[in-house]
Amino acid sequence: MLARSRSVVSRFDDRVDGWFDRARGHRVPDRIFYAASELGDFSLLWLLLASARSLRSERDEKAAARVAVCSMAESVLVNGVVKSFFRRKRPVFDAVRPHHLRTPLTSSFPSGHATAAACNAILLSEDDPLWPLYAALGLVVATSRVYVKIHHASDVLAGLGLGAVLGLAARRLWPLPDRRPR
Repeated sequence: MLARSRSVVSRFDDRVDGWFDRARGHRVPDRIFYAASELGDFSLLWLLLASARSLRSERDEKAAARVAVCSMAESVLVNGVVKSFFRRKRPVFDAVRPHHLRTPLTSSFPSGHATAAACNAILLSEDDPLWPLYAALGLVVATSRVYVKIHHASDVLAGLGLGAVLGLAARRLWPLPDRRPR
């Protein structure tokens, strides 16, 4: 049973990877996805967005602090604990990368970039009209990890699911103060 589910996951990963093979090596998607992957390192994108947003109000300052603390906690949990239970190898990339990319040392499963993207997009989206932007950026960062062949598609899906759970839990455990009526 376990071997059969692995083969289903492997076939899924191979199929998605084949779709990305059609786009890899083209200048525009290469630049977009490599940049997104780099900005996702150490949750840099999410910390920059939270910092910029913190300039709007005291409530947004508290939201930015929540993003910073939750980003650290998410990273420790995923990269230090969860990944230690899985020893999944990363995809093999035989070509020369068109742009610099840091190669992670941890297990491939789940994707930390995807986990951070979902978690932080959910945190930033709370009561913010820019929520579609955060969601879109989260999907681009998560997708970038398959595009640059650092993760399998199933790693990214698992990371998105775990990140969503963590983001929703963080919102419940660390609620922001109500917005004052203007």
